[in-house]
Amino acid sequence: MNIKKLLFLFVTASIVTVSCTDQDDNLFSVSADLEVQDFVWKGLNLWYFWQGEVADLDDSKLDDAEGYISFLNSYPNPADLFEHLRHPDDRFSIIVDDYDLLQASQQGNSDSNGADVRYIFLNSGSSEVIGYVRYIVPNSDADGKDIRRGDIIYAVNGESLYFNSSTDNNLGLLDATSYTFNLADLTVNNGVRSITPNGRNIDLTKTNLTENPILVTTTIDVGAKKVGYITYNQFIANFDTQLNGAFADFQAQGVTDLVLDFRYNPGGFVSSAINLGSMVTGQFEGQLFTKFRYNDKIQPILTDEQENRYFRSTLSTGAGINSLGLSKVYIITTGSTASASELVINSLDPYIDVVQVGTTTTGKNEASVSLYDSPSWTFGDEQLNPNHKWAMQPLISRLENSAGFSNYTNGLDPDIVLAEDLTNLGVLGDENEPLLAAALADIAAAGRPLNFNSSKALPIEGITDTKLQRITGNRMYIDINIEDNDALKNHKVVIPE
Repeated sequence: MNIKKLLFLFVTASIVTVSCTDQDDNLFSVSADLEVQDFVWKGLNLWYFWQGEVADLDDSKLDDAEGYISFLNSYPNPADLFEHLRHPDDRFSIIVDDYDLLQASQQGNSDSNGADVRYIFLNSGSSEVIGYVRYIVPNSDADGKDIRRGDIIYAVNGESLYFNSSTDNNLGLLDATSYTFNLADLTVNNGVRSITPNGRNIDLTKTNLTENPILVTTTIDVGAKKVGYITYNQFIANFDTQLNGAFADFQAQGVTDLVLDFRYNPGGFVSSAINLGSMVTGQFEGQLFTKFRYNDKIQPILTDEQENRYFRSTLSTGAGINSLGLSKVYIITTGSTASASELVINSLDPYIDVVQVGTTTTGKNEASVSLYDSPSWTFGDEQLNPNHKWAMQPLISRLENSAGFSNYTNGLDPDIVLAEDLTNLGVLGDENEPLLAAALADIAAAGRPLNFNSSKALPIEGITDTKLQRITGNRMYIDINIEDNDALKNHKVVIPE
């Protein structure tokens, strides 16, 4: 039997076409109760970045139909199979049993009360947990209530928070649709933190909320310089036009210097990162922004144009990008800065002076893609399996800059080291907020050494935060731009049925 099949991978707005060889011996079906497991294995076998290093993802698994089915049967829960196939170096791949929630989260939409909170240990070696409010989302349930940046949460519904391990904690209280935050005052003596309940109790209810990632934009005069500032909290493609509008305002106001605040930005779409990098610069149109490195199955089928991403002059809508043409940019980072945020830092670095202010970033240099159970691996496919709603977000690529650098799994270190201080978080966008003040001082000093006493800043040991509790967390999504061409059609990759 002569069987040929075209595999179409549509990611965001682009198409991959891979032709398959005749492989009659490997073409067999599985029972309905194993179709999710079959989807998991086949998707990872083709696309997973570490496919060649995971023994149970080897192509030879399909040489024995009975053995393959027995293997799938040993994992009744598809999530357990996914975890079994995960490479030890993989910190970020996920699988979900409801792709509607995944898609909504990628667009900045989630059930949220609007209080963005980071949860930390009260003191090192303690299981006692407190949360501190990083910001309030406008037009949310929390907006307008008596809760603000810097507030300390010590309990939920009167229960003090604790975390002994991932299986021994009560942070599940935060999963409820409605709850009450119990607030406290924080004091620090000789480096030891203590809390005193202050009687403030805030009732909050989650609603379906789309968060605009552009939280604050402003300009600040520093001598003769006009400094543009933007708090940008996630790379969401739906807001690229608004981001471009913010840069149009910067242009109109004659901005000469720029501070990008990524301190709470966990990542998002690569396309949005390229757009932002092009807004910061503008003089590098057509030059390499980033290069994708895939596994040995995918990499050989890509042309030079297909594996690279370049600085742009237009958005996907066709609108011109409003570029500032800068040769230097300041970027504020913390341990919550990840993925596409780090991509911007790393990709701009070979071209302009990037001054990083704050603390070391997360260290996520891989990108993922949404895979669905359909012949094209896409959601839009008419043959999307109607029997389940499982989807995967596996890491499929490592990104390097134009200088070939991608080794920042331990994070990108700041040039000006200054941690956020729980006792003095300040107001985002205010020139006296400590991290922004450090950037402005460096701008004013024209690069002369500064004397910030970072020992005054209170180290913050993080457990989780509002963004990490979302399905998408700190992930970066690829817009794979692979055209339908003869070289790709003629490359043979076995996609077992």
